[in-house]
Amino acid sequence: MSAAHALYPTVQLAATEGASEHRPLIITLFAAFVVATLFITVWAGRQTRSASDFYAGGRQFTGFQNGLAVSGDYMSAASFLGIAGAIALFGYDGFLYSIGFLVAWLVALLLVAEPLRNSGRYTMGDVLAYRMRQRPVRTAAGTSTIVVSIFYLLAQMAGAGVLVSLLLGITSDAGKILIVALVGVLMILYVTIGGMKGTTWVQMVKAVLLIAGTLLITFLILLKFNFNISDLLGTAASNSGKGAAFLEPGLKYGVDNISKLDFISLGIALVLGTAGLPHILIRFYTVPTAKAARKSVNWAIGIIGAFYLMTIVLGFGAAAILKPADIIASNKAGNTAAPLAALEIGGGSGSTGGAILLAVISAVAFATILAVVAGLTLASSSSFAHDIYANVIRRGKATEKEEVRAARWATVAIGIVSIGLGALARDLNVAGLVALAFAVAASANLPTILYSLFWKRFTTQGALWSIYGGLASSVLLVLFSPVVSSKPSSMFPDVDFAWFPLENPGLISIPLGFLLGWVGSLISKEKADSDKYAELEVKSLTGVGAH
Repeated sequence: MSAAHALYPTVQLAATEGASEHRPLIITLFAAFVVATLFITVWAGRQTRSASDFYAGGRQFTGFQNGLAVSGDYMSAASFLGIAGAIALFGYDGFLYSIGFLVAWLVALLLVAEPLRNSGRYTMGDVLAYRMRQRPVRTAAGTSTIVVSIFYLLAQMAGAGVLVSLLLGITSDAGKILIVALVGVLMILYVTIGGMKGTTWVQMVKAVLLIAGTLLITFLILLKFNFNISDLLGTAASNSGKGAAFLEPGLKYGVDNISKLDFISLGIALVLGTAGLPHILIRFYTVPTAKAARKSVNWAIGIIGAFYLMTIVLGFGAAAILKPADIIASNKAGNTAAPLAALEIGGGSGSTGGAILLAVISAVAFATILAVVAGLTLASSSSFAHDIYANVIRRGKATEKEEVRAARWATVAIGIVSIGLGALARDLNVAGLVALAFAVAASANLPTILYSLFWKRFTTQGALWSIYGGLASSVLLVLFSPVVSSKPSSMFPDVDFAWFPLENPGLISIPLGFLLGWVGSLISKEKADSDKYAELEVKSLTGVGAH
């Protein structure tokens, strides 16, 4: 993501030599996770009989269960691999990702979770279409959902390629692309067979495994430093080659004015993006009541907060026990810092303990990726089937069976697109990629959701301007940013068409999304339906008439 990545030469991974002796163990653990999750998916698929089962899991999950699933959905490859890598390479500035991801849940809790659960049925489009013209608004909502989900999927695909390549010793680009394709096939199976029930149970299991694995490595790293945090941080700073600057702000985002603006842009995107992420929003429909939705967010905040505290130890621990050049040699974006730290803390390359820890942590991370991609794919395919196919193309005349069939076909199409784009993004930092998805979600989805729920004068034109304007501006700015071209760490490093200097578009696109929604409504010739707004207000705040 940064020019700092270019400071170190890219060499072949040395850690795979230690893992190669224990390859059967590694493959066995990976296979066990995949088989177990597929078993859960098939079991849940047999209980999926209606559209409500496929989209919302029959609304049968408790607040705690959904909170665990939300945590599993949210604690993605970006959290486990990307943040630890960012901290290991950039110290304090990498830690800022953890803060942004966690604080974002306050926005979701206070503004979105309960009203959204009360107002909608299966998708974000249900809320927007309640008081506006159905077809244009649902088309816009479906389009935005699919684009945001694909941006998020890029990060998971990139993480999967890096992770499995590390363990299996795959160094060729063709091999990494094949791994991305395998993840895509698995995610298609999860969604088409299990629907929301299967996806939710996989996410719950994955959350437990991820917390347990992270807790184990955190404990072992702290044990190595006799639970002396000061000693850990001091060693990390010394080992990083940056000295005291490693523990202070500015190593990544304080280099110049552009990097400072990039940090502001990143912070805005992280804090506001969660409340607009489609795969998080649809989780609120899986619980029977608004109270359960609120409880699920409370549980999620606690679980995710504990996890992000541990990622701090993972990142600084990796910096303390690994050389920066070794991390960069493995993956120039730092995505393998946590697995390499597990290898080292278990005894190092060639040791049985190191191989076991590397295999376990990497298998847990792989399970994390599989669960998150399933949730993302379900969100986008559900929006296509429910919003675009059933309500736009078929004008509300599609049967539940036809709708679910459309969702399954959409899953296949989205999976293919994600495989292709994920192959291109395999060398980018996954935390940075997720931050882009947050920016797109906060630019296109959040303004429209908040205006729909809380502004009486909001109109269909305002909704369309907000969604399409926020979506187009954020995607356009990303395409012409250093993320895509001009830097050694870019998606296309050998060309330069990056006229937008920031790596995250949130500073421009998020205010623009809110502004376009406001202006579009004020100049619209359409009069806002005050009666419908009053109904939506009562429904969103009290739950009267909610599904």
